[in-house]
Amino acid sequence: MAKVRITETALRDAHQSLIATRLTTEEMLPIIEKMDAVGYNALECWGGATFDACLRFLNEDPWERLRKIKAVAKHTPLQMLLRGQNILGYKHYADDVVDYFVQKAIANGMDIIRIFDALNDPRNIERAMAACLKEGGHPQGCICYTTSPYHSLDVFTNDAKRLEEMGAQSICIKDMAGLLLPKDAYALVKALKETVNVPIELHTHYTSGCGSMTYLKAIEAGVDIVDTAISPFALGTSQPPTEPLVASLAGTEYDTGLDLAQLGDIAAYFRPIREKYLASGQMDPKMLSVDINALIYQVPGGMLSNLVSQLKQAGAMDRYEEVLAEVPNVRADLGYPPLVTPTSQIVGSQAVLNVLSGERYKMVTKETKGVVKGEYGKTPAPISDQIKEMILKGEAEITDRPADHIPPQLDAIRKEMAEYMEQEEDVLSYALFPQPSVSFFKYRQAQKYGLNSDLADFERKSYPV
Repeated sequence: MAKVRITETALRDAHQSLIATRLTTEEMLPIIEKMDAVGYNALECWGGATFDACLRFLNEDPWERLRKIKAVAKHTPLQMLLRGQNILGYKHYADDVVDYFVQKAIANGMDIIRIFDALNDPRNIERAMAACLKEGGHPQGCICYTTSPYHSLDVFTNDAKRLEEMGAQSICIKDMAGLLLPKDAYALVKALKETVNVPIELHTHYTSGCGSMTYLKAIEAGVDIVDTAISPFALGTSQPPTEPLVASLAGTEYDTGLDLAQLGDIAAYFRPIREKYLASGQMDPKMLSVDINALIYQVPGGMLSNLVSQLKQAGAMDRYEEVLAEVPNVRADLGYPPLVTPTSQIVGSQAVLNVLSGERYKMVTKETKGVVKGEYGKTPAPISDQIKEMILKGEAEITDRPADHIPPQLDAIRKEMAEYMEQEEDVLSYALFPQPSVSFFKYRQAQKYGLNSDLADFERKSYPV
């Protein structure tokens, strides 16, 4: 057995999961050199919600963050999370936007691009994968892990084989809700190792409390890389902690080769930052507890907080258990999609409407209709004719690749935001998040020319999250 490699998530998923992606670039930079010296497989530091959060909440340019991290991390590959044809947004974008985004991400310092699709539809991954290969990056294909009557080892191994054929240089099992149990991790990793010839990486969350045990069984089955978070930003809805796993594997055939003293220095740096976010209330202690409901309802932590927020707004918190019970029913009706952005929000919102309106699908969100129509791609299981009739009311379905219906967008976007452009990458920021980008561009101009930036700041804070 080769030694197990570790991808560190503290700079992306860990703080996204625990403090709503609020770590600033200035909080990261002083420790990057030490993190770079550890010998990690990669530093996950970009993508996911970091791009949106930089613009919307932190008055930061996400491209500048990437360049600054790359300038210090000279030895360790940088890694990001990309939502396939959704890029980092919540809808499909045209192929020219996908191509240009991947080109600019790699030009600014990205090495490994982890590419996933919420429905595991490979047609939504192939364009970003091809763009990454063309630019000389490492495309990592993703399988979103979930359980249902339609998900099996055969389904997952077929997905992995297709990703490998498309050019994936490694495969990630993305367990976004902490659903993967140790025995199932062993079986899945073993099956994938027998099917594909590229490295297998496992990503999980500690939500259900099983994460570290799941990693140990996956390691025994031959997984090559696991994602962990340095301990002050681990556990709860984040990843399993780095140091205990490194200590547990030391001296075994799976020894990571990482130094606990170096990791201790990194943990010591992050500890006061964690305390600051706990004191401010940004890190909710509830997010750090084990929630076995994740296994029962398959609801990721972020989705749970969305459900609670919607019910509070409607003054209907007493219907919480009913809504939780309705989530698996809606998921079944919509073809058993894995619950990850954006399908988790779509299924959750529809479950709330079904319960509060007193009649299932009396009110239907445009996103739910989009899933049934095929706008998001092919669902894992077929959707029944009865549900289609109820929701589409005779409208035609999309059966080919959804992005084939989106004409090129870049030129129009470039014209629309020309007055704000200071670097080529600004076109992409605006394409993904128009309103937060404009607020940031105004703030940036105000800072540059020493003008009063209160107005730009006010405009930013008035946008809904």
